[in-house]
Order: sequence, then structure tokens, then C-alpha cells
Amino acid sequence: MFKMLNPRRFYHAVGKRRFWEFIVLAAFLLFFYGPMVNMFMLAFANKYDAPSVFPQAWGFKYWRFVFSQENLVSSIGQSFLIALITMVASMLICIPAAYSIARFKYPGRKAFMLSFLLTNAFPKLGIYTSIGILFYKYNLMGTLLGVVIIHMINSMMFMVWLPSSAFRAVHRQQEEAARDVGAGPVRTFFSVTLPIAWPGIAVATMHAFIGSLGESVGTLMVGLPQYRTMMTEMYGVILDFPATAGAVFALIIVIPNLILLFIMRKYISADNMARGFKMG
Repeated sequence: MFKMLNPRRFYHAVGKRRFWEFIVLAAFLLFFYGPMVNMFMLAFANKYDAPSVFPQAWGFKYWRFVFSQENLVSSIGQSFLIALITMVASMLICIPAAYSIARFKYPGRKAFMLSFLLTNAFPKLGIYTSIGILFYKYNLMGTLLGVVIIHMINSMMFMVWLPSSAFRAVHRQQEEAARDVGAGPVRTFFSVTLPIAWPGIAVATMHAFIGSLGESVGTLMVGLPQYRTMMTEMYGVILDFPATAGAVFALIIVIPNLILLFIMRKYISADNMARGFKMG
């Protein structure tokens, strides 16, 4: 086994093509996962001085430091609260819209779907500046409602396109069979349509939640100083706190996303995502 660590032996063992494929893969993994591995090491390092590859001392010193900062702890709570509200509000507004797009044919339907792409087709700063003018007019600056609206803008495309595709995948014959045995429209929707379409809806809600946790620019413009989420506090952590504390805070942001991805892993597939972006 250790003989294979010799580059020359490895080259002759696997051949020229496989050798260079391995080099490219190793470079990609190092580029992609290297910063994350370094972040994990930093987060659990009591002492980590360059040029050492590994920390000189391990521990939870900076975890205690981060959780002792009242503003950082409150930002964690606000982030999850706003993300949860954004996810629920997006479901209540966008799922009926997605169902109407999937089930009814009306003029301008594709243009309506395309309109949700516009918020992701232009620089966000310009959009937020325009929205800020309206928010000042309607006294939404520095309010929870204003922050939630900003977060919903980023999730509406996923929350309409993906569930719409999921509803289109439900055969009308299945709904008609439920109606034939006496189920009403509401019961048919919740007993037949929604369970079948749920994988696509689950992926969309995951995007809404993760997207809300990661939103920073809009929250900075609309929410400060009343609402300070983890992403807005991250700017201050990077500038005002030790680098190790920044790694801890970054890990607190990343871990919920990883847990959510693990929970939703059976629903996430290239096929589901591809179907969600078809304008049928």
C-alpha cells in the first residue's frame, strides 16, 4: 500500500490517463474542501500559529468566547426565526401560485413564471436600492416584515418553479380517481396531490430556509440596526474578533445547512432540480 504513495510507482500502476485524472481530482478536492477543513480546524483550535499545518492546542476556547457575546447569540436566534418565518410565508404564498401554474392554462402563464427569474437575473444591490425607496415610503425599514419580504424575494423563484414542476408530475387520473370515490377538492389535494408532489416542495422549502440564513446584503440595508442576523454579524466578526472566533461563527452557520441537506438528501436529485426549471 505504502509503495503506491510513490508517484512514479503510482503512475506506472494506473497508467498515464488515470494518473492525470487523479491529479486533477486531487487538486479539485483540495481547492473545494481545503478551506472548509481549515475552518473546522480553526474552530476547534485554542492555539493555531503559522506556519504550522495543524493547531498547537485543541479545545473549545473560542466557542465559549462566541457564546459569551450577547450580540452574536441574539443574531443566531434572529437568523433562525427569520428563516422559519420566511419559509412558512413562502409556502403559504408560493405553493398556491405554483399549483395554479401547473393546473390551469391562462394567457401570460409562462411570462408570469419568467417574472420570478428577474430577481435573480440582475445585481441584487440595484434591486435592494429600488426596494429601499419603497420601504421608506411605507415605513418598512427596520421592521421584521421588511426583512422577511427581502428574504422571500430571493426564494420565490425556487418556491414557485420547483413545486410547479412537482404538481405537473401528479397525473390528473390519480386526482380524478379520488374524486370518483367521493373525496372533495380539498381532501383530494391534501390526500393525493400534496403527498405525491411533496419531494419537489421539500427541496424548494429547503432552498428558502438556507437562502434566508445566507442573506446578508438585503438584511443590512433593510434590517439594521433592529435586526442583526448571523450573516450581517459575520462582517463584524471578521473585522473585530480573532480569526478563530470567525471560524466558530462560520461553522455555526454551516452546520444547520449540512443537517438540512442530510435530512432532505432523498429528495435532492439532479432529475428533480432539472424538472423544476422546465417551463411546461
